[in-house]
Amino acid sequence: MKRLALLLAALLTAALLPASGHPVIPAPASFTEQPGEYRLTSGATFSLTGAAREGELAQYIASLPFALKEAPRGGALTLRIDPRRVAAEEGYTLEVTPRRINVEARSEAGAFYALQTLLQLAGKQTDGSWRIPCCRVEDAPRFPYRGIMLDVSRNFQSKEFVLKQLDAMAHFKFNRLHFHLTDGAGWRLEIKRYPRLTEFAAWRPYRTWLDWWSADRHYCEASDPQAHGGFYTQEDIREIVEHARRLHITVIPEIEMPGHSEEVLAAYPELSCAGKPYVNSEFCPGNEQTFEFLEGVLTEVMELFPSEYIHIGGDEAGKGAWKSCPKCQARMKAEGIADVDGLQSYLVHRIERFLNDHGRRLLGWDEILDGGLAPNATVMSWRGAEGGLKAIRAGHDAIMTPGEYCYLDYAQDAPFTQPLSIGGYTPLRKVYSFEMSFPELTPEEQARLLGVQANLWTEYIPTPEHVEYMLYPRVLAIAEAGWSLPERRDYDDFRRRALGAIEWLREEGYNPFDLEHEYGERPESLEPKEHLARGKRVEYRTPWHEKYAAAGETTLTDGMIGGWTYGDRRWQGFLNSDVDVTVDLEEPTEVHYVGLTFMQSKGPYVWVPSEVEIYASQDGEHFERLTTVRNDISTECPDLLFKTFAYTGRTSARYLRCVARSNGTPGGWLFLDEIVVL
Repeated sequence: MKRLALLLAALLTAALLPASGHPVIPAPASFTEQPGEYRLTSGATFSLTGAAREGELAQYIASLPFALKEAPRGGALTLRIDPRRVAAEEGYTLEVTPRRINVEARSEAGAFYALQTLLQLAGKQTDGSWRIPCCRVEDAPRFPYRGIMLDVSRNFQSKEFVLKQLDAMAHFKFNRLHFHLTDGAGWRLEIKRYPRLTEFAAWRPYRTWLDWWSADRHYCEASDPQAHGGFYTQEDIREIVEHARRLHITVIPEIEMPGHSEEVLAAYPELSCAGKPYVNSEFCPGNEQTFEFLEGVLTEVMELFPSEYIHIGGDEAGKGAWKSCPKCQARMKAEGIADVDGLQSYLVHRIERFLNDHGRRLLGWDEILDGGLAPNATVMSWRGAEGGLKAIRAGHDAIMTPGEYCYLDYAQDAPFTQPLSIGGYTPLRKVYSFEMSFPELTPEEQARLLGVQANLWTEYIPTPEHVEYMLYPRVLAIAEAGWSLPERRDYDDFRRRALGAIEWLREEGYNPFDLEHEYGERPESLEPKEHLARGKRVEYRTPWHEKYAAAGETTLTDGMIGGWTYGDRRWQGFLNSDVDVTVDLEEPTEVHYVGLTFMQSKGPYVWVPSEVEIYASQDGEHFERLTTVRNDISTECPDLLFKTFAYTGRTSARYLRCVARSNGTPGGWLFLDEIVVL
């Protein structure tokens, strides 16, 4: 097993502990600095006492860069596992004195996490010894579930790459890898009962997801000279699962159903409502063969993955074909199901019973709430926190992974400085601001909040280097959200520690984002904008979309300029609609400039308007058109863009009417942050 060597060779002559504060991520519950240091030399010994002798700790410690050797008793490092001495299951104490290092833990996992803290504290010296500052650490995780979701369906990643990420996860005390193995873009797991899944559904004649998505979205035989893709053999999975187990990480497989299943239905079209490939995205729940297939797949999945949970997806199912499918309609009639949401719930309930009968539990995205939640299901809440809270109040467990904070496929710096992404802007500070304190929950309900997960969807992330660039260091903020107490969390201190972690990651061969040279937020958004319309009333002839209300009716004149993303609660969104609003300046005012800035981001269908018309009036009834400004930006441009549509001149007006025309693209958005009047 590859072990993690530590810290920069270029800094071997310096102690690597920062001048003030510890370097540990995630921040421990208690860290007390003490005078002095311990010098750990090559060939020093370690000893295990209590239950520590019974596990795999000796093998693990011997693999660390300290080159310690086991001794019957005493030594530089003494490690004891004793449930009577540490309360929390994954908790530990670590004490470093000038004479020795002592670790106590309740479990082998706790002892393992103590060693990760020790690794982060240690700084190698030019003589080959390791300097460890004297301290006492008392630590335990805040939540039992601390996870990362890796999507390998859109763009496949190798087994070796996954093993490498497991090493980094363990170093920062993650304990769950959610493995997104199937989706419309490709099936990535060998299922011996259904060989077409990896002979055909794992391959496409396009190198990247973006190429495939922009073309015919077809698949191809593995033998096709143009085939791109891949899958994990069952032996690969056993190796990944075992490597993770040694690092105290559980691998949770995700097998998507009923939606995001185009690749399965291309290989086995009889499982679709249409009965032919490239028509439907969802399994046909009226077809008994669907359940035979799903149970057959899950049987092999459970043989490979010993995890308590099996993730079944459950998100974004269109369900349109079910409304006219004879088999689905017959199923609904026979089962007394009122609508297609209820039909999805039927599928989820039935799959849950199958998993429960095999000693497993069902985990799904928060859409599994639709139509009624299966009795023992756990909800992974991605559309905000509300789905998770709803599940908790209904007596279910939940894991929080709201897209606003936990989706790491969004740009992490000014988008014009970054590789092409799905859109948005989620910098490290934003990720770190996510806090899972919900005072409205009772203590019993709080116990059902299991933890947090970072999600990396890879539509726009084709290479292993790009995956790491998007993960690190943002995923470290999620590590701290899941482990550290709220009172131990401080962004400025975390950023200091993250810079040190980035150096370690680089030394270990990872490709993190260059946080030290972060460009930051859109400059216009950093200070409120003073202008003639600030604080003035706005009349809306077209309504904003409730999902992107921003500050409601005050948004367009509150002086707050939008940032790099439409999700920052400053941009107001309009779906499939024009924008038609009138600003009341309260009295006749000399006006020289009226400007409206719109955003364009092709991925999420955010467009600038086709044209903007600006009108002036003294009485609010009779308007004179001041200007019409037409768009000159192509909808094919892949970059995030901002365009200001403006009137410049000289006029007097009390009322200013602004009409922005949609370009007519179905599902298209207009986002406007402020109407600036000078």
